[in-house]
Amino acid sequence: MIGRLSPPARAARLALLLLLAGIVTFPFLFMISTSLKPQSEVFASGLALVPQHWSAAENFAKAVTRIPMARILMNGVIVCASIVVFQIVFALPAAYALAKLRFRGREIVLALVILGLLVPIHAISIPLYAAARSLNLLNTLSVLVAPFTLSVFAIFLFRQFIKSIPDDLILAARSDGLSENAIVWRIILPNAWPAASAFAIFSVVAHWNDLYWPLISISKTELATPPLGLLFFRAAEAGDDYGALMAATVVITLPLILFFLAAQRLFIEGMTMTGLKG
Repeated sequence: MIGRLSPPARAARLALLLLLAGIVTFPFLFMISTSLKPQSEVFASGLALVPQHWSAAENFAKAVTRIPMARILMNGVIVCASIVVFQIVFALPAAYALAKLRFRGREIVLALVILGLLVPIHAISIPLYAAARSLNLLNTLSVLVAPFTLSVFAIFLFRQFIKSIPDDLILAARSDGLSENAIVWRIILPNAWPAASAFAIFSVVAHWNDLYWPLISISKTELATPPLGLLFFRAAEAGDDYGALMAATVVITLPLILFFLAAQRLFIEGMTMTGLKG
């Protein structure tokens, strides 16, 4: 059959994919291996992924006791969940207006949204910090959520998806007497759920791993997010107990990996159905 690969070509492709998979997963395997080793084996000559002497219990005990690990993980869940909810609530109506409504200046607004994709938080961190300080939001969970409640990426992603929804469906909803607000939440949101699921994964991964803004705005260990908590753990351990440090890294990374594996199907479905249509 035309287009089918020959057995040698399939074997070569499989070998290449296995090689790339090994390159990607090796840092995670090394992290897990180090978390199981005693300090004497971490800096031993040679590379051995399987430890000769196991110190998993000691390392993980330090990881969950030297800092309030449960509180830090809960902070990450609260912050990420709050950000995702606010981002979807604000982005979906804006995306609907840009995709389906006709108004003067729509293209200019869309251009500003696309321009907003190019502005990193580092460029606006100083005014954000000054605003948070004036509002007495520093060292609160609110300061970790507020700057990210509006996502231009979410607006752009949802707009691309909503453009694929038939206009006849929206016209039928209007004929039934639904307001534009009701159309957004009763018609658009259920149909845009794959895109919302895909965006939620992007958002959770980005903000779970974010260190820059929490490092600026939070100085209390009990309010730290997972990456900042890892930094506090390293400071508490004087930075030299790498077995315990890697154990803490495993604890912080594991929820994110489990979340992605659980939502993998929705992520693929959402990205496939969204498409970047003009």
